[in-house]
Parts: sequence; C-alpha cells; structure tokens
Amino acid sequence: MLRLAIPAWQVALRSTVIYVVLFVGLRVFGKREVGQFTIFDLVLILLIANAVQPAMTGPDSSLTGGLIIIGVLLALNWFVGRVLPRSQRIRRLLQPHPTVIAQEGQWLPQALAREGMDVEEGETAIREHGLMGVSDVQLAVLEPDGSVSVVPKDSTVLRGRRRRSRYDRRP
Repeated sequence: MLRLAIPAWQVALRSTVIYVVLFVGLRVFGKREVGQFTIFDLVLILLIANAVQPAMTGPDSSLTGGLIIIGVLLALNWFVGRVLPRSQRIRRLLQPHPTVIAQEGQWLPQALAREGMDVEEGETAIREHGLMGVSDVQLAVLEPDGSVSVVPKDSTVLRGRRRRSRYDRRP
C-alpha cells in the first residue's frame, strides 16, 4: 500500500509534465472562467482528468504515489500562482490580452471567431450590462478573465479604481 512501484522522482516528473501540458493547453483553450464553462467543457475536463491519471501514476497505485502526485501538483500550482507572475515577461505569456469584440455598434466577426465566441454570447453580455443590443455599444471587450466589459454609446467617462488581479499583488 505504501511501497512505490516506480521511483518517486518518476512519479513527480510525470505529474509535472502532465501539469505543464494541461496548463499550456488550457491557456490556448481560451478566456473562459470556470462559471462560463459549457457542459461540453466540463465533460472535456472530466475526460482529460480520467485519461491522464494513468500517465501520472504509471504502474504505481500506491498511497505514497498518490500523495507524491498531490504534493507535486500543489507545489506547481503555488509556483505558477505566486512566483511566475512576478515576472512581466512570463505574465505576458501566461495571461491573455483583452480583445475588442464590438466597436461603434458593430460586431468584429474576426475577433469573435478568434476567441471562440458567437454573436449570441456577445448579445447576452450586452443585455447583462442593461443594453438592448450591439447598436447601443461604443466598445465591448473580452477581458483576460473571460468577462465582457461594455461601454455604452451614450456613456460618460467616469474614473474608477482599477480592479487588480491576484497576480498584481506585491509583497
């Protein structure tokens, strides 16, 4: 139960490789928040989790191997969340850029397609901001966190406080 079938470093290395590949894959996947996942996204995540488990453990099914995997994944997550974003260069690689999806009352079809959005999703975001449709929009932006910011055509510019991401915190 506690004896490893393969060396601990191999379990740790396998877990690290899987973490990095999934991290890059999800980064390329798009700008959706967990709350914005569709049922298809959820099924995909569950299937990926089931598929990569044997790749991380290999022939090992011990409790120790499972604990090593948990420790490695927690350490990698801490590292990515706390250490890497302090570098501007790495943060630019890891954090997607905002994308203008509508401007001057018109959708930008190429931007929508590039972000994997359709007009219906954009219209929903516009209605959530209390507007009737894209014709009422000066600017709509898909933000790095997956939310959509909307500036109405008849808006007055107000100066507000910038919302900070968890990565902007300084010690």
